[in-house]
Amino acid sequence: MAAKVAELSQYFACVLVTGARQVGKSTLLQRMMPEGMKYVTLDDYTMADYAKTDPMGFLEEMGTPLCIDEVQYAPELFRAIKLKVDREQKKGMYWLTGSQRFHMMKGVSESLAGRIAILDLHSLSQREISGGEVLRAAFHPEQAKQQVQAHQLCSLTELYRRIWRGGYPMPVREAGLPVADYFRSYVQTYVERDVQALTQISNQAAFVKMMRSMAMRTGQQLVYSDLARDAEVSPKTAAAWVSILQTSGIVALLEPYHVNTTKRLSKTPKMYFLDTGLCCWLAGWQTAELLQNSPQAGAMLETWVYGQLVRSFANAGEDMRLTYYRDRNGAEVDFVLEQNGGVYPMEVKRSSSPALSDLKWAAGIPTAPYMELKPGIIFCTAEKAIPMAHGVFGFPISAL
Repeated sequence: MAAKVAELSQYFACVLVTGARQVGKSTLLQRMMPEGMKYVTLDDYTMADYAKTDPMGFLEEMGTPLCIDEVQYAPELFRAIKLKVDREQKKGMYWLTGSQRFHMMKGVSESLAGRIAILDLHSLSQREISGGEVLRAAFHPEQAKQQVQAHQLCSLTELYRRIWRGGYPMPVREAGLPVADYFRSYVQTYVERDVQALTQISNQAAFVKMMRSMAMRTGQQLVYSDLARDAEVSPKTAAAWVSILQTSGIVALLEPYHVNTTKRLSKTPKMYFLDTGLCCWLAGWQTAELLQNSPQAGAMLETWVYGQLVRSFANAGEDMRLTYYRDRNGAEVDFVLEQNGGVYPMEVKRSSSPALSDLKWAAGIPTAPYMELKPGIIFCTAEKAIPMAHGVFGFPISAL
């Protein structure tokens, strides 16, 4: 994402990088700060209080260019930043980071519309971890063959090890770190700080219980009543808590594919965790081997693929029009990517030998008059790329 931050700083007065805690927002910006840019974090209570009580004085003292970390702790700054930007009319004045989109984005939309570029950062992608060439463009089915990098290909056992460990920088960097200890501390800090800052939750144990219930249901359609029953709260409360998890970059909802001309398609979104390491810990999988041989192995594989696709587009700063297809008769395709006038069906299979029948429901996907149904992609566990008939392509998941 560094290239995108640098590019947008040439055109916008402010660049905001959002994302969950500890995914690397601060590290990203600190490592690429231009000469003369100051850095301040509002994790420091003293600085946060200064910024809240005297936002204009804070900005005047700090000067520009300025990198403000965890800006959500002083939303009063947004109006002051607007005044400074309008007065000085410069590019790249402020770099901001924030891990709570809910209140923060309200301030951004009200004060900085048209003055700020917004990027979403996720935990490390498979390509970033492997140290290979990171694509400057997002994943594109038409270029799938060229995007396979041989050094990333691995066995099924190694793939599940990657899935189980996830992409948070600290567990990736510290190979000997017990991931259970890391994620236990992560969830405790997340609930005590971010969640409580968004809304006062009196029953933190029930909130974590719902997180665990969601982890066991990653890749499934979202049913609030099921989550409410597991956490022993009302469906309304469960829905509010899911919104908090979305806001703070822990989970994402994948909307169903639809065309205005048909009413037989599903209208219920699917829910995915954005980091499989956190998801595996919450779901109770103590080792990668246990996960690989579990009933949840397929769902976690699909969650991993979803997460890698999200990172591909987010890190390139591109919009992703990704949905899933399901009709009332049970026909389903895991992902549908709309890109450049094409509709690309994509299926995830825990198989090293993909077959055309894996995409048997793709032909039934309805399209708008200006869109064309394209050959599909089968994400599989093979250790090589597999060209197939009719333009279909078997893409190794380990090469995403």
